[in-house]
Amino acid sequence: MARRTGESIRRLTSSASQEVAEETRIGRELQQPVTTGRVIAVTSIRGGVGKTTTAALLARTFNHYRHDPVLALEADAALGTLPVRLGAESVRWSCAELAQILTPSMQLTDITGYLVPVADGGWLLPASQGRVGAPLDIRTYRTVTLALRRYFAVTVVDCETLPGEVARTAMDTAHARVVVAPLTAEGVGGTRIVLDWLAQLPHQALASTVVALTSGTPDLNLDLKTATAHLRETGVTLVHLPYDRHLAAGGPIRTELLGSATRRAATQLAADALQRAVRVR
Repeated sequence: MARRTGESIRRLTSSASQEVAEETRIGRELQQPVTTGRVIAVTSIRGGVGKTTTAALLARTFNHYRHDPVLALEADAALGTLPVRLGAESVRWSCAELAQILTPSMQLTDITGYLVPVADGGWLLPASQGRVGAPLDIRTYRTVTLALRRYFAVTVVDCETLPGEVARTAMDTAHARVVVAPLTAEGVGGTRIVLDWLAQLPHQALASTVVALTSGTPDLNLDLKTATAHLRETGVTLVHLPYDRHLAAGGPIRTELLGSATRRAATQLAADALQRAVRVR
């Protein structure tokens, strides 16, 4: 009996040590220095699958681990929910408005005057001011992302869904890509088509892509192993974001209310995306 108890304690101790070592490794990856600002684009094949939630989780994770400036940029259609997910009480300027006044002489303190500070750190640039207006165009997107890379170590872009023009441009020009796929037969099948498209793009776009498999309900709609195997045939890395009651409720994301499995998955997803982003010259 004592021998079995001792073996159980050793296994628990070893498991805990491995978990701490893994968390330390991921933390180092998230804190690694970047020579120039890295842009990580987040998109999906349709709405309502957790795209904006995933982008907000990534932004919050980078804000938590990094000491340099992090930007969450909304490049979705008007009335997107990224400001809500990040807890913004009000918005200042939109992408289109900021694009008109950006100059190379502006300092970070000048730029942040037009952005929304995020409660837990970092900054937010919405696509609109909470009203229906002209959609974000490719020229505006390119102007803003190219200019703001000088000021922010990491920019997480919440794109419109594919095959929108801005989304395709963002996926083509980003340093890393996160494709959010619902754990359903339709979602996995459509995401496989997106991955095959990315494989045709230059500069090894598929190699710098991570797939986030999301569960919208407590019960899996599709066998996780089957879905993972089908998408891994393309060579991408996958991270499963499990169902989380706090995320499902909507509203601002509060990290302390997330389930432990969700926090671990979000951290792994951020580390995987950044690892791929820093490889791009």
